Amino acid sequence: MREHHRTPRLLGTLLLVAAAGFSVVGSAPAAAAKTASPLGRIVPAPASVDPGGSPYRITRDTRIRVDDSREVRQVGEYLAGILRPSTGYRLPVGSQGGGGIRLRLGDRSSGDEGYRLDSGRNGVTITAAEPAGLFHGVQTLRQLLPAAVEKNSVQPGPWLVAGGTIKDTPRYGYRGAMLDVSRHFFDVGQVKRYIDELALYKVNKLHLHLSDDQGWRIAVDDWPRLAAYGGSTQVGGGRGGFYTKAQYTEIVRYAASRYLEVVPEIDMPGHTNAALASYAELNCDGTAPPLYTGTEVGFSSLCVDKPVTYDFVDDVIRELAALTPGRYLHIGGDEAHSTSHADYVTFMDRVQPVVAKYGKTVIGWHQLTGATPAKGALAQYWGLDDTSAAEKAQVVKAAQNGTGLVLSPADRIYLDMKYTADTPLGQDWAGLVEVRRAYDWDPGTYLAGAPGSSIRGVEAPLWTETIVTGADLDHMAFPRLPGVAELGWSPTSTHDWDTYKVRLAAQGPRWEARGIRYYRSPQVPWPGA
Repeated sequence: MREHHRTPRLLGTLLLVAAAGFSVVGSAPAAAAKTASPLGRIVPAPASVDPGGSPYRITRDTRIRVDDSREVRQVGEYLAGILRPSTGYRLPVGSQGGGGIRLRLGDRSSGDEGYRLDSGRNGVTITAAEPAGLFHGVQTLRQLLPAAVEKNSVQPGPWLVAGGTIKDTPRYGYRGAMLDVSRHFFDVGQVKRYIDELALYKVNKLHLHLSDDQGWRIAVDDWPRLAAYGGSTQVGGGRGGFYTKAQYTEIVRYAASRYLEVVPEIDMPGHTNAALASYAELNCDGTAPPLYTGTEVGFSSLCVDKPVTYDFVDDVIRELAALTPGRYLHIGGDEAHSTSHADYVTFMDRVQPVVAKYGKTVIGWHQLTGATPAKGALAQYWGLDDTSAAEKAQVVKAAQNGTGLVLSPADRIYLDMKYTADTPLGQDWAGLVEVRRAYDWDPGTYLAGAPGSSIRGVEAPLWTETIVTGADLDHMAFPRLPGVAELGWSPTSTHDWDTYKVRLAAQGPRWEARGIRYYRSPQVPWPGA
């Protein structure tokens, strides 16, 4: 009810005062580490925050009590795995015992991913309808604890959780991040690390861009040269790499353990030079081009008129769908400049039913709306604020006709865009994207005329033409990624830059504890800045 609703605006105002160097009555800077973090200082902002009452203190006697189910126990063990290294406590996980931290299934009002967190002197209880909600509640709990909880060695504490109640449920069901492993290849360990970073902010989709001109990154049994030859290089001529089926399955399994669904992408009919170089018969002239290690786009195309093209597509989608338990399969469709419009429409009309045949739902870049999107398909919009009215109208018309939209405006949330002109990594073709620009827009009103019900969520792509290492990923994703996650999760009533930047600043020490080398934007009042 409204009288119990406390948005982070008020808490953020208090935090701004604290950030400016003033103390609150009854507290002193030296005592700050001994007090609980404000209940609402969370990213993404919770839907409802009602602070009050005594904090709970985690001690060596704390137990993690879980429902007697495998999924809930796994969430409990995940939580214990976060807390044990830094606290040094045993924190046994079991279905018996009272007090401490309780994870329980119950309240159905929060939906599949929502949760309720109640904290007081005697303990913390997280209640959810589904295990995914409990997992998201755990992410909130860890943010309520001191940043040192993220470290891998014993820290002094104390480990206080502020008293009160959080009721939380996401605005959108699709909250994604895309990782381009084709321009530069990232191994299983690097992808797992990124998954852990996404999970902290309640992201629930990992879109893997598995093929492009520069590299093919997934093994396909019926077309083995795709990975062995097409995956042998990358931008700049490095040795590239690819995932075996077992490795891809491990990524999918690990993502699922963090309640992320993997959305694999095979980009076509353009962005296909790695495939064309691997198999000459996929080319209209029967001649394979050389492998490509540059960064230009739009020059490659599968041969739309050849029957072998559709044998190839069927085999690839069949094998990839069998490895992917999630709902979606992304077929790309952008920048097909070497494919005529008529051929593009023909190709998409042939390929979309193949995706459905193997039990998946089509996602394509928004150029898919220039053809006829399949029933239930999603179009991923990556245009700019100033994209032509005609192109936007095409997307909006598709949305009015039932196509769902995932928003990824390039000049807002492409994480490979430079922050400033001096940023050493990234590109600037879509403009410079500082932290406020990435955060300060509303997905619900971004495309005028698109029905609100058509907006399924947001996704932050990270293209890797200039991104080579895990540290590069971190620098470009943080601090912008949490803002995108908030756009996808939090209600519009919480959306306010001045309060958000204070909550974001509080994440800095947490990232430092995790070894995330983030960009210290001058727009954010980082601690100690």
